[in-house]
Amino acid sequence: MRSLLCALLLATGIAPCWADDEASNSRRLLYVAAPGIRNYLEYGGHGLLVFDIDHGHRFVKRIPTGGLDADGKPINVKGICASSDTRLIHISTVKSLMCLDMVTEKLLWEREYDKGCDRMALSPDGRVIYQPTFEKDQWYVLDARSGDEIGRVTPNSRAHNTVFGLDGSRCYLAGLGSPLLSIADAKNHEVIGSVGPFSHNIRPFTVNGLQTLAFVCVNQCLGFEIGDIKSGKKLYRVEVEGYSQGPVKRHGCPSHGIGLTPDETEIWVCDAYNRRLHIFSTATMPPRQVASVACRDEPGWITFSNDGTLAYPSSGDVIDVRTRKIVAQLTDEEGRAVGSEKLLEIDWRGNTPVRAGNQFGVGRVAP
Repeated sequence: MRSLLCALLLATGIAPCWADDEASNSRRLLYVAAPGIRNYLEYGGHGLLVFDIDHGHRFVKRIPTGGLDADGKPINVKGICASSDTRLIHISTVKSLMCLDMVTEKLLWEREYDKGCDRMALSPDGRVIYQPTFEKDQWYVLDARSGDEIGRVTPNSRAHNTVFGLDGSRCYLAGLGSPLLSIADAKNHEVIGSVGPFSHNIRPFTVNGLQTLAFVCVNQCLGFEIGDIKSGKKLYRVEVEGYSQGPVKRHGCPSHGIGLTPDETEIWVCDAYNRRLHIFSTATMPPRQVASVACRDEPGWITFSNDGTLAYPSSGDVIDVRTRKIVAQLTDEEGRAVGSEKLLEIDWRGNTPVRAGNQFGVGRVAP
């Protein structure tokens, strides 16, 4: 009845009174896990920092988390994922995996695993986590609610980065010691194929929504390479033009961080030495370089807002995707510049989370 009345009022040009209520009751919040650049506390301290996207990314609060060593000092955060369906946020460190209730903001559990942890991925339904060991031979397959182990997948690649496909059928596994991107069947939890080899070992990567293309950063390349997921073959090498390589503070590779805009019209790739994000149009293949944006620090990661209008490099800059201008910079309650490679958006309606973003810049164009 209410939806029918709403339609009738809108048809007459009258906005229903509750429309404003619903709009004012909606919030877009950015969740930033720290320390999210190694264990450096100068980039925002320790905890889960929350920023109000619709009010200039102002600092809202700091949610306490675990992730401490034997001396009580914070250790490196490696990844973050969340599900509005389960209302859970997961944060990994080099030693453990934490689970928080995003509504109560309580730490529900923190579990250590025998081979450590790295940057994980959560299935689209929020039920399963593919948790890489800390640069060892395997990925744990975990129940997202309990952290219990379901199985293990063993590509023997020095497990590192992990991306779930948009439909949840496959999970993509990249190790620091391999030029091959492994493909796991997310139902039977076994490797069923690979993409590559690429020209060097794989660093950050992403995939499109159709799961036909993989875009990968590799060692010794300022730019990225593209693989055909269906055939398993490398297609293109795309190098940044007009910029030289040089020494970097972290990660040891020129480009550490790559993302597709949700509409898949652009690829954004990090350039640490030049403190830039380089933007490529996907209107042609191979993609064409169209712009660059300067950052306040070396970018080592890139992801996007849920609606695709904002880009979030790990430098703490907030970039308008259309204008390619910096519109905000993250600072904490003490005015310190915040930077992290582990962040995502969660949208709320009242006290209910309705949509969780992704730490990876994955394509969102569905079949």
